[in-house]
This record gives sequence, C-alpha cells and structure tokens, in this order.
Amino acid sequence: MRIISIISRIFVGIVFIFSGFVKIVDPLGSTYKFIDYFNAFHLGFLEVTALPFAILMSLAEFVIGISLLIGLRMRQAAWAVLVFMVFFTILTFFLALYNPVSDCGCFGDAWILTNWETFYKNLIISSFVAVIFLYRKKYKALLSGRVEWLVVGIFSVFGLWISIYCYNHLPIIDFRPYKVGTNIAEGMTVPESEKNNVDVYETTLIYKKNGELKEFPLQNLPDSTWQWVETKNKLLKEGYHPPIHNFSLSNQEGSDVTDIYLEDSNYTFLLVSYKLETADKSRMNDINAIYNWCLANNVNFMCLTGSSFSKVEPYVKETKAQYNFYNVDEITLKTMIRSNPGLILTKNSTVLAMWHYNDLPNASELKKDLLKNVTTKYREKIENMYLYNLILVFLLISTLVGIFTIFIRNRNRNCD
Repeated sequence: MRIISIISRIFVGIVFIFSGFVKIVDPLGSTYKFIDYFNAFHLGFLEVTALPFAILMSLAEFVIGISLLIGLRMRQAAWAVLVFMVFFTILTFFLALYNPVSDCGCFGDAWILTNWETFYKNLIISSFVAVIFLYRKKYKALLSGRVEWLVVGIFSVFGLWISIYCYNHLPIIDFRPYKVGTNIAEGMTVPESEKNNVDVYETTLIYKKNGELKEFPLQNLPDSTWQWVETKNKLLKEGYHPPIHNFSLSNQEGSDVTDIYLEDSNYTFLLVSYKLETADKSRMNDINAIYNWCLANNVNFMCLTGSSFSKVEPYVKETKAQYNFYNVDEITLKTMIRSNPGLILTKNSTVLAMWHYNDLPNASELKKDLLKNVTTKYREKIENMYLYNLILVFLLISTLVGIFTIFIRNRNRNCD
C-alpha cells in the first residue's frame, strides 16, 4: 500500500503540475474558457471575474501538484486534490452529457480532449486521488511546518509571477496553432489520408400535428398534413479537423479575400483586434508609425477584427487609423494572439513574429531586411528564455536536494 500511495502521489502531482503550468503561461486562454463556461450556464454577469478565476485556478493546480510531487503539507494537499477532482469530475460528466462547451480546457491548448475523454481521464485520476486521500495521515513530513509552507509560498509566488508576466506580454511557451513558425495555409490543409474522415451527424426533424409534437428521421418523413417545427443535428462521430480550420478574411464589401492573403509572397503585418471597442489604445501612435513605415517600404499592413464594420468608423476617428480593415471570426482572432490589439508579421502566410501591444517594435527599429531583423530579435528572446528556464530548473533541483538532505539528516538523527 505504501508503494501504491507513493506512485499515486507522484502521478497525480505530475498531472497537476502539467495541467496548471500550461494554463499559467496562457492566462488569457483560460479566461476565454471561463467566459465560455459562464455563458453556457447563463452566468454572463460573472465575466468580469474570469481572469482572476483563471489565474487562481491554474495556480492552485500547479501548487497542489508541486506539494504532491515533493510531499509537502500532505494532509492539506490531499483534501485540496480531492475537492478539486470531485468538483471537476461532476462538471465534466455534465459537459459530456449536454456538451454546452466543446472543450473543457483542462490542459489549455497543449492537449485538446473531447468532453467524454476528459471525463474518463478524471475517473482514472480520481482512483489515484482516492489512494492519496485514504493514506494522507501516513505520509511523513519532510520538513517542519513553517518550512513546508515557505516552500509552497515560494512556488505560489513564482507561478503568479509567470502568469502576470504572460498576461502583460505573450505566453512564454506557445501551444496555439498560430505560433511562430506556423504556415497558416499548410495548417488549413486536410491530409489525403483524412479526406473521408468527416463529422457524422444524426438529423432529426420535429413536426407538429393536432398539437402533437413528434420526431422523425430523415429516412421516414411524415406526409404534408404535418407541420415542420425544427431540425436537430446530433454529432455522432467527430471527424478530422486541421489545426487551422476557421481562418477566413472578408473585406468591407463582404468579399472573401482569404486566398489573396494566403497567396501573397510579400511581408504582411497583421494588426489583430478581436473587438475594437475594448482594444487598448495607448500604443495607437506607434501602430500608425509602423503602418506609415510599411507604406514607405512596400510592406502590407492589414487590421483583422471581429467587430462589425459599423464599429470601424468611430475607431478610425479616435485613432486616426488609415489602414484597411478585414472581418475575421472573433474566436479565431483570440486564438491567433493573446493581446488586443496584437501585431503579427507573416510572409508567404508563415508566422515570423508576434508582439503584445506592450512590446510593439518602434518604427525606427524596422529595417528593409525584416527577416534578418526578426530572426535576430527572436534568437535573443529564445536565448533569454533558455537562461530563465535554466535558472528555474536550478532552483527546483536545489529545492529538491535541500529537502532530501534535511530528510536524510532527520532520519539519521532519529536512528541515533
């Protein structure tokens, strides 16, 4: 039983660390998912709490995972993980039955699961959690209570710092289908092997006659004395969907210009704002300067927005924008970049770089050789991220070694 309890603790700890971390680095992605939940359950008035809820939940998962993996405050951690799993197992069962939200978002964009897959996953994890909870009083404390709380506090502050940093900039690790290096056109392509792997629906038509409502399948429709009421489509089998399956641009005349963009070999700056009304306007002078630089250097500049074109005119008056606007699905824009507005540079529909509005490049920094300039900047960024990760790994290993050393000393002292 002791070995099983240790395996359970390590397994659940790793799962919770992974689940929490992939959401910590993408707080806006979790925020959008909370908003989906609130709207699905008719709790739209809670949207203002979505961001703090998203950060706190991902942070709680991460810290619970760290506590389980290292073996800190096991009684409290056992209760926390039990409450967590009971709540989300019930929730995911409801989601699987009624499908109000297609993806629970439990692993962010790192690993997309269907609602039934999520429910079965939670059942498996819950079996390990049950072992942890039943064995909670037999886990031996590695450190004194104050030191354990101090370690938990350090990891909590660290996780909170990462989440706030990623919110004010961009995710330090990007799991989205539009990450740097992605070719949008290729991401929209369905492989030959998946051509016949399409969604399968069951269509049911509801008719009314003499006050009676009755469902009919497509193969057995009633005669003309029945009056059609509505049609229901139930998804029986989900087919293959390419990573990018809802990217479509239309201009103010309503014409689809997606292919024009995808086939253009020139550099293109995409200013992305899923909603112009709520876009941060503090950097609009810098954006206008970048647009003017693009005009002078034969570089394309497009604004993609999910707002209706009726919202464009007041935005233009306020920001003095002179670039062209194109309509794109709001969810697609939220997926493309976690910033409103955000800036993306592409060439041949390949994503070369992206900037949060807090990190926009100055027009004076842009050179004619954009590719070289962007490559240099991103190499510096990646090198810095490697340094930060090495520091994090060093601190984590140092913490684990310190805890293990104290544990060995205490055990030797007790033996003496």
